Amino acid sequence: MSKRVIMAAGNWKMNKTPKEAVEFVNELKGLAAGADSEVVIGVPFVCIPNVIEAVKGSNIKVAAQNVHWEASGAYTGEVSCGMLKESGVDYVIIGHSERREYFGETNEMINKKARAIIDSGMIPIICCGETLTQREQGVTAEHVRYQIKVALLGLSAQEVSNLVIAYEPIWAIGTGKTATEEQAEEVCAIIRKLIAELYGTDVSEKTRILYGGSVNAGNAKALFAMPNIDGGLVGGASLKLDAFEKIIKHYA
Repeated sequence: MSKRVIMAAGNWKMNKTPKEAVEFVNELKGLAAGADSEVVIGVPFVCIPNVIEAVKGSNIKVAAQNVHWEASGAYTGEVSCGMLKESGVDYVIIGHSERREYFGETNEMINKKARAIIDSGMIPIICCGETLTQREQGVTAEHVRYQIKVALLGLSAQEVSNLVIAYEPIWAIGTGKTATEEQAEEVCAIIRKLIAELYGTDVSEKTRILYGGSVNAGNAKALFAMPNIDGGLVGGASLKLDAFEKIIKHYA
């Protein structure tokens, strides 16, 4: 079985103008050259065309932070998979807890988005995670399993082996609190076990599972070394060149 390639995926959220994004990428290109990780940056929609142009010739891939599942239509303010694919986007982050909380996204919507992204020739990064209350009540495993089961509904084994899942405990996002390596590993192992139940061990061994939730230059190496953690979905630290360089090279 070939080793899963570590992914260091930055999620910029609502940060950086197109000009700032290009300036950042131009500096990041040299730092990312030769990195063992697959380097991905999830940029705001308005930055995508400039960033796609800026990363040409480098090993950096570009993700969108959301998409609509319909190909076109009366969905003011939304963006389709076709628009992203034609722009040169490789990955699309879906199901982030901020999208679920602030914009009412459901597991069923995330499943529709996953289907549309795959059909368009891109790869979904599907987020899941529990609240502090859910963790304290001991329902983390059930909650995360349910999120992933619905998100993967109707997807084939081949499709699941190529996609990416990001476990992000909601209580650790932007709070500075990080799950311990053991806590993060425990839930990522639960996700991998679920994929094995649904699709078989071969598929579960190929599917990459990331950890997200206050990943930084100081904890990335230990997190990425865990057997079921295949990299990170990185928030604030992906906006800082020095920190993101350490993360993509996973050294402390």
